[in-house]
Amino acid sequence: MTRQYCPNCHYPQSACICAAITKMTVKTEVIVMQHPSETKHAKNSVRLMQLVMPKLRVEVGENQQDFVELRAYLSEQSKPIYLLYPNDNSQSAAEANAPKDCILLLLDGTWKKAYRMLQLNPWLLELPALHLDVANASKYTIRKAKREDSLSTLEATAMVLNELDRQLDTQPLFAALEAMVQHRLQAMPKDVQQRYQTK
Repeated sequence: MTRQYCPNCHYPQSACICAAITKMTVKTEVIVMQHPSETKHAKNSVRLMQLVMPKLRVEVGENQQDFVELRAYLSEQSKPIYLLYPNDNSQSAAEANAPKDCILLLLDGTWKKAYRMLQLNPWLLELPALHLDVANASKYTIRKAKREDSLSTLEATAMVLNELDRQLDTQPLFAALEAMVQHRLQAMPKDVQQRYQTK
């Protein structure tokens, strides 16, 4: 029997999260540079972001050639552009005083793949970089990460948007993530489910 998918959220009907989706409008222009390996990943949080933030722009690629159109677009913009990526020269998003009406670039992939994207796109290193001061563990418990300060792209986006605009309610992003995580956990065998819940 063919699995039925929700025409709105595109998740299986049994894992439909439409009831948890509330659309957001943000003043910050968010652009996700997504590694190709993430596009088909069932646990990829950018899918959720697209449901909550209809104006989100996602550019899939890895090397400079993949992002030619994006670079051309960015070169025409007058708004400041920031890259969310921790490095030796990055500023804390909480202290950078970046305007909320800016362009924010995020790299979507594992730490290893995001780092490779950065090396293949040296033009990104010319942008002012922001980092997050992560105090709490990720709620994205269904996907493993080697670093304790790892966040899903959705969580990182929500956190930095809150630093740029303290009046912005980013709860819709977390609600969507929670709904997806719970569906995933419920679909797991009990013994596997317990391993994720006790992480």
